[in-house]
Amino acid sequence: MKAETLTQAVKDKARQLGFRLAGVTTPDPPPHYPAYERWLATGRHGEMEYMARQRNRLRRADPRRILPECQSILVLAAFYPDPDGAAPPPDGPARPRGRVASYAWGDDYHDVLPHRLRAIVAFIEERLGHPVPNRWYTDTGPILERDLAQRAGLGWSGKNTCLIHPRLGSYFILAEILLGVPLKPDPPFTSDHCGSCTRCIEACPTACILPDRTIDARRCISYLTIEHKGPIPLELRPQIGNWVFGCDVCQQVCPWNVRFAPAQGDPAFAPRPHLPHPDLRRELHLTPQDFNRKFKGSPVKRAKRRGYLRNVAVALGNAGSPAALPDLIHALHDPEPLVRGHAAWALGQIGGEAARNALARAAQSETDPHVLAEIQNAMGALGTLKR
Repeated sequence: MKAETLTQAVKDKARQLGFRLAGVTTPDPPPHYPAYERWLATGRHGEMEYMARQRNRLRRADPRRILPECQSILVLAAFYPDPDGAAPPPDGPARPRGRVASYAWGDDYHDVLPHRLRAIVAFIEERLGHPVPNRWYTDTGPILERDLAQRAGLGWSGKNTCLIHPRLGSYFILAEILLGVPLKPDPPFTSDHCGSCTRCIEACPTACILPDRTIDARRCISYLTIEHKGPIPLELRPQIGNWVFGCDVCQQVCPWNVRFAPAQGDPAFAPRPHLPHPDLRRELHLTPQDFNRKFKGSPVKRAKRRGYLRNVAVALGNAGSPAALPDLIHALHDPEPLVRGHAAWALGQIGGEAARNALARAAQSETDPHVLAEIQNAMGALGTLKR
């Protein structure tokens, strides 16, 4: 079969399976790999040590180290909902709401997309009549997927580091299939349509977007609420606002999303009830069983209960609602030290006699030194004497 014929058939199959965009590139080394090495050297990957492992770095430098037989790479994109399409319920200040990044409103793409990728490989093998060497990834492999996507003609890498399509915006998840058969490469996307716009840089709450089109992950809300496993740095907590899993800010302000982002994404990523804007007070009472049941098959499980409730406590502290004091006082006795410590911080932000008394009582019984330090800091913020 001619490469052109097979390529078109594969793209048609990909779109039939729900991938809105499909492009092909070669397995040549990605052009921005040196920039990636410089990014690692500055430590801006934070605690994501898997990115710096030598074996993974070698693979990112050359896709053929992943699949020596690779002759082409199919790059695919599945869209998720526009975050501006779900307004929070008008429950008022007594029921403060959190925010979840829109890619996580529905089913986990790590569960959804592999079935489609395997189906594409099976389709190719059926058309050719023999097995095809392959490897596929969806945010799970050691490759520079935005470099590959740009080279496959899917868009350009914006100043916020997201891949942007000129007619569809950037609300999509990338997936790749490395194939041991030749497909016809698409022309790379060579234009940069960001121009002089700096809206994403100016809008970022934590100033994590850098002038060289990289991100300091250590300051990024998505990193802090998902990848970061320990206490959120004190100086960054107020900037997190009410985000409890991920962040959409830099994409929401992007003119290419404002103008062109599809209102509806892939049905698999359609919002689950109450997930886009969770009731923060209610979330703080989730038991391990409740958490696992509520977020089964959801990306939110990646944060684990302790990380998610840590984020919820920070969001409640930023909301500043006295109505949440009983919930935060309850969280001072959570089995997880990470939750107790951030609940203490939130009580210090809200203040009041009930917060002071609860913190003073907790200081008498707390045994974890990190939590005790959080309690003492919160008491200091309330103007009380440290224990």
